[in-house]
Amino acid sequence: MTPKSIHVIGAGLAGPEAAMQVARFGLPVVLHEMRPGRRTPAHQTDELGELVCSNSLKTESRGSAPWLLKEELRRLGSVSMKVASAARIPGGTALTVDRRIFSRGLTAAVEAEPLVRIERGEIEELPVESGEIWIVATGPLTSDALADSIARQTGRERLFFHDAISPIVDAETIDMSVAYRASRYGRSLDGSADYVNCPFDREQYERFLSSLLEAEQHRSPEFDNPNYFEGCLPIEELARRGRETLRFGPMKPVGLRDPRTGESAYAAVQLRQEDARAGSYNIVGFQNHLKYGEQKRLLRMIPGLERAEFLRYGQIHRNTYINAPSLLHPTLQWKQHPNIFFAGQISGVEGYVESMATGLVAGWNATRLARREAPLVWPRETAHGSLCQYISGASPKNYQPANITFDLLPPPSLELRRKYRGRRGRRKRRMHQCQLGLDALDGFLDVDRAAA
Repeated sequence: MTPKSIHVIGAGLAGPEAAMQVARFGLPVVLHEMRPGRRTPAHQTDELGELVCSNSLKTESRGSAPWLLKEELRRLGSVSMKVASAARIPGGTALTVDRRIFSRGLTAAVEAEPLVRIERGEIEELPVESGEIWIVATGPLTSDALADSIARQTGRERLFFHDAISPIVDAETIDMSVAYRASRYGRSLDGSADYVNCPFDREQYERFLSSLLEAEQHRSPEFDNPNYFEGCLPIEELARRGRETLRFGPMKPVGLRDPRTGESAYAAVQLRQEDARAGSYNIVGFQNHLKYGEQKRLLRMIPGLERAEFLRYGQIHRNTYINAPSLLHPTLQWKQHPNIFFAGQISGVEGYVESMATGLVAGWNATRLARREAPLVWPRETAHGSLCQYISGASPKNYQPANITFDLLPPPSLELRRKYRGRRGRRKRRMHQCQLGLDALDGFLDVDRAAA
């Protein structure tokens, strides 16, 4: 006998995907979201799937690990990916979305599904003894009450790291007599110049760097010894690691040429379109923990932004996640309480699409458990399978969140390495690995359909 409803806690990216997958298989689901009754430091709306950091879902270049994960999601019937396609805006080779169109589209899709009931209100206790099936997808901004409950129930110290948000500038205040449009190496999906680039000469870069190193940060006890995620470091932290670090990171000029002069800059800041009308731009990679007054002063030192107006300043927020390898099966079930699943960033994946993917896996497996069927383990060759293997199989010691990369996928065979040697053959190797993953997914789906 199936339960009355499967419960999903959290309506970020993992939660709605999980809920919609449960409904897709014909079971009722309750999607719990604490907003608007309980706010977070980062969210600005009450909509589902709000993108609080970047508006990029990463590269769409065939043969890349992020592309493989998105392609698998499409083949698996991801609702989030359908909404993302409808919300797409120019972004070079990346799948970049208008964040408001995306969140409104996802909210509308979930609200239109009769098997999903959205309940607004905070869940403060992990319902381990309820006997019902729950998916915990509360994300990096899990409320203190629920996070404390999870910590008590797991018997382990709560883990967290600090993540960051980049500033957003009003498009009308960018000086396009200084800035120019171009995509790195001229690459974009349709050949267009999708980024606005602000070029620095050496003197401007050195002056900006010195001012950045002297800028005053927000201070709080929580940030005395911050545990930053290495893939999303604040610009002031990068600057402290060396005077050239920014030029090899978010201010890298390589592959950019000013179409007016044909010349490359000493350093460059890229601005990425935020919305469909191109009314605002995200300052790519410029997440920081500086006081707002300091940010305004520094950001106006960027050539082309001398008179810029900022719609949002950068900020740092806490991300909460569990020690998943010690707690979860590859099915994303809690070992101690198999009726509870974890998905999204609280499970230790990093990234929007990774959260969607684990939400989908949890939704599928929660449905199977409700039907008294064995939950599925995705093939290791797939990006989904590799993510779940990392979550459940990494070393519990110093566990860190991860994006999908080729490092998580099975290494290429010796035959493949011999066939496609060195750096020149790397792209062909990776294309082959992606094809192996898609073939494994197709076979996996064929078996599942036959069993059904």
